[in-house]
Amino acid sequence: MAVDYEIFDCGDVKLQRGATLRDCKLAYKTFGKLNAKKDNVIVYPTWYSGQHYDNEWLVGKGMALDPDKYFIIIPNMFGNGLSSSPSNMPEPYNASRFPQVTPYDNVRQQHRLVTEKFGIKKIALVTGWSMGALQTFHWGALYPDMMKAIAPFCGSAKCSRHNFVFLEGVKAALTADAAWNNGWYTDKPAKGLRAMARVYAGWGFSQDFYRAELDLKTLGYSSLEDFLVAFWEGFFLPKDANNLLTMLWTWQNGDIGDNEVFKGDFKKALGAIKAKAYVMPGQTDLYFPVADSKIEVANMPNAELVPMPSIWGHFAGGPGVNPEDVKFLDNKLKELLAD
Repeated sequence: MAVDYEIFDCGDVKLQRGATLRDCKLAYKTFGKLNAKKDNVIVYPTWYSGQHYDNEWLVGKGMALDPDKYFIIIPNMFGNGLSSSPSNMPEPYNASRFPQVTPYDNVRQQHRLVTEKFGIKKIALVTGWSMGALQTFHWGALYPDMMKAIAPFCGSAKCSRHNFVFLEGVKAALTADAAWNNGWYTDKPAKGLRAMARVYAGWGFSQDFYRAELDLKTLGYSSLEDFLVAFWEGFFLPKDANNLLTMLWTWQNGDIGDNEVFKGDFKKALGAIKAKAYVMPGQTDLYFPVADSKIEVANMPNAELVPMPSIWGHFAGGPGVNPEDVKFLDNKLKELLAD
C-alpha cells in the first residue's frame, strides 16, 4: 500500500509521565496549500483508534474544510499505529512497554510540527471529534494566541469520572483474553477485541438510535447480531490491542489543566482559551453528555454551546456515518470560519 502521509521526526521526547520516547515519529497528512501569510491553517487531530484516513470524510471541495481555501493538517495521535506506537516501536519500549503518553504530550509535538516544519504562527481553526476534541481543547488552552477559533465536537476537555469507568469496562474486556498475555501476544487477542467491541456497541450509539432500529433501517444490517458482528467487531478486530490500550490510557488521562502551565486548575485552563469556540456535544452522546459541555462553556470566555440535534449518539460526530449530522457540523464550521 502506497504511503499517503509524511513523518515529522520529533527526536527524543521527554514525556509528561517521566519516560523518554526516543526517535519519536509524528505521522501527518496535509490537504491544500499554505498561503503566503501562512494563516489559512486548520489543524484536525485524530480520535481514539482512528488514523488520518478516518478524518477525511470532513475534508472536501465546497465543505468548511475546503482544500481549495485552507491548508489542513491532520496529525496522527501517538499510539494509533502510524505515529510512534506499541506496534511500531523498537525494543525495549515496544508492545506493552510503550510509555504513557498524555494528550498534552501529543499536542506539544503537534505544535512543533506546525511551527518548526511549516513556520506557522496563526491558525484559523482547530477542530476534532471525540479524542480529537480533547486535543482541540488542549490546543486552545496551551496556545491561546495562536488560533482564531476552535470547534471540539462530541468530546470533552477532561475525561469525566463516568467516562473513566466506561473505559475500565473496555479495558477489562480486552485484557481478559488469555491470548493477550500482558501485552506480549504472538497472535492477536481476537476474543478480547470482540468482547471490547460488544462493550463499545452499547455506548457508541444512543438508546434512541437502537429504538428506531437505525442499524437495520438506515445502515442496512440484516439483524442486531449482524450489526454487532459486522460493524462493531469488524471495527476493532483489525486494530492492535496494545495500540488500543495505549490510546485508552491517553483518553483516561485527558485533562487540559493537568500540566505545568495550569498546575491542575481545570477552570483556569478553560479560562485561558481565548479563541472563539463552538463546543458541540451530541444531544444523545453517552460518553460526553451536554451537561459536561455546559460546565466547560460556562468557564470559557468566548464560547458558545451548540448541541448536535441527533439520535446517533457519539457517532453524530463521526466518522461521517449520518449525512444529516455531517451537514449540521459542516454548516457550523462554515459559520465559525466566516465569523
